[in-house]
Amino acid sequence: MTSSSDLWDAETAEMYDDESSYMFAPGVLRPTVDFLAELAGDGPALEFAIGTGRVAIPLMDRGIAVSGIDLSAPMVEQLRAKRAGLPATVGDMATTTVEGRFSLVYLVFNSLGNVRTQDEQVAVFANAAHHLAPGGRFVIELWVPGIRRFPPGQAAVPFHIGDDHAGFDTYDLATQQGTSHHYTRRRDGSFRYGVSNFRYVWPAECDLMARLAGMTLERRLADWDGSEFTGDSESHVSVWRMPG
Repeated sequence: MTSSSDLWDAETAEMYDDESSYMFAPGVLRPTVDFLAELAGDGPALEFAIGTGRVAIPLMDRGIAVSGIDLSAPMVEQLRAKRAGLPATVGDMATTTVEGRFSLVYLVFNSLGNVRTQDEQVAVFANAAHHLAPGGRFVIELWVPGIRRFPPGQAAVPFHIGDDHAGFDTYDLATQQGTSHHYTRRRDGSFRYGVSNFRYVWPAECDLMARLAGMTLERRLADWDGSEFTGDSESHVSVWRMPG
């Protein structure tokens, strides 16, 4: 299968940590790592779309044996520069396999949407199930599509507004395709515009993909802190489990 994901180049990889600094904030990262470490227990974990190791490295520092898969070789190079001993394979998370079985496979920061066809997203769930040991869990962090916030004539909805970054999503409601537009302040005060494409997925659609892969929903929360997921939640952290 040829991935439909955008391929992040060396320039983007070099700037990724700085431009995503708000996702490295302790209040964001610590609950994520706490949640995943508890689920992994004494077993190994596999991260799909591992990137530069934002989550994998602190999880490894907790004593978890972490491996990863990422489509972008430059992103993996950045990861290896920070933590040479973390096994990372360059490849498509829908089809690439690594040795071993894992107690936890996880996919965070809305990265399921990077895969822009339904068939490939189904394959991501199947690949997660392939890597899980009996009783193992697959966890994703994903936003709930913000189309309820569209009044007539509006073209975009914001997903993050901060001092150094503003992001807006545009949607094609007929195809479930979308584009994220990033405006990031550089250190010299100028701004850089970046763009990435995605396919948005509803929570119920994720549950069906999990069921096709042989997994069942164990729980769904609104965030890593454990807030209740409701009809007004703008994101979800979902956990599916393999039998066994």
